[in-house]
Amino acid sequence: VQLQASGGGLVQAGDSLRLSCVVSGHTFRSYVMAWFRQYSGLEREFVAASGRGDGDTSYSDSVKGRFTMSRDNAKKTVHLQMNSLKPEDTARYYCAARVGYGSNSYDSGEYQYWGQGTQVTVSS
Repeated sequence: VQLQASGGGLVQAGDSLRLSCVVSGHTFRSYVMAWFRQYSGLEREFVAASGRGDGDTSYSDSVKGRFTMSRDNAKKTVHLQMNSLKPEDTARYYCAARVGYGSNSYDSGEYQYWGQGTQVTVSS
């Protein structure tokens, strides 16, 4: 299984970005998908997750109401729409996958597969 993330960039506070993550392999529907972010020198922080059930998504409190995660099973792709970006959203964003069902998996250690990450930088 390979995960390829894209869509990061340099934006100003208040702007929007849309991250995408394409998953290779034939079992995408079996995965819980998630986004984590990592600030320099710190552990990866949970951002959002999408479970296998319709509409099953979870968000961290810091992004709730601003970020929206979606998944397209036919295209084996997940997106993270990030609106009203803040300088504190600056981080490297990683998509991740684990075999499971529900979106309530917030620990990076629960995810078996990781993409290479994409950098998001928000200037003030």
